[in-house]
Amino acid sequence: MPKTVLITGASGGIGYELAKLFAQDGDNLVLVARNENKLNEIKRNFEQNYQVIVKVLGKDLSQPNIAVQIFNDLEKDQIQIDVLINNAGFGDFGEFVNTNWEKEADMMQVNMVALTQMTKLFLKGMVERRRGKIVNVASTAAFQPGPLMAVYYATKAYVLSFSEAIANELESTGVTVTALCPGATESGFQQASAMEESRLVKGRKLPTAEDVAKYAYKAMEKGQVVAIHGLFNWIAANIIRFLPRKVVTDVVRTMQERDR
Repeated sequence: MPKTVLITGASGGIGYELAKLFAQDGDNLVLVARNENKLNEIKRNFEQNYQVIVKVLGKDLSQPNIAVQIFNDLEKDQIQIDVLINNAGFGDFGEFVNTNWEKEADMMQVNMVALTQMTKLFLKGMVERRRGKIVNVASTAAFQPGPLMAVYYATKAYVLSFSEAIANELESTGVTVTALCPGATESGFQQASAMEESRLVKGRKLPTAEDVAKYAYKAMEKGQVVAIHGLFNWIAANIIRFLPRKVVTDVVRTMQERDR
């Protein structure tokens, strides 16, 4: 029997690639993003090629309580969500003293508040049915402070901590929570975050969004709580636990800086 999967940030990148994987498996989709025109293109493509039902919701998760609107819309249409993918998120690059507060406030709303509220709203039904899966997209940024992207790194640390905690609470309920932690990925994220010239990404061959999505899908199916994409990323995320925090922060700063 097909599942119904809700994916935020579904118009591109990892969100789109995950939507494609679920569609290929015959699952129905609820796709959420600001770009409703792009979502409608995806809807036409998936419904034609994979014979699935796709519902499109053009919503801006940076606006307060949009998660409630999404939940109410689906309740009204009697659409039950079996899998929730909280993928929407963005970053910003620069020293905190100079960055834009409005953008950072929107970032915290999307990366943390909307993600938490979406989880809160859809989780209860999953627990009552004793089945369901949630994937919260964190980042390898979650494992250390991030000079030059201070707020972004902090939001992803929240996502990781929150996901691990509720995964523990949900043991034996039939519901699993996976915190996906990709490293830098080939997508529109770098441009949106104004970090194309950062040493972290410039000149590097990055994993594709398709690669990360396939890894995430397998990790979700296994009920893996923390899923770090890539061996190098896994080593880096774990080795920093044994290093002085000042050293870790200095190294991250060096990696993030632009070449002069």
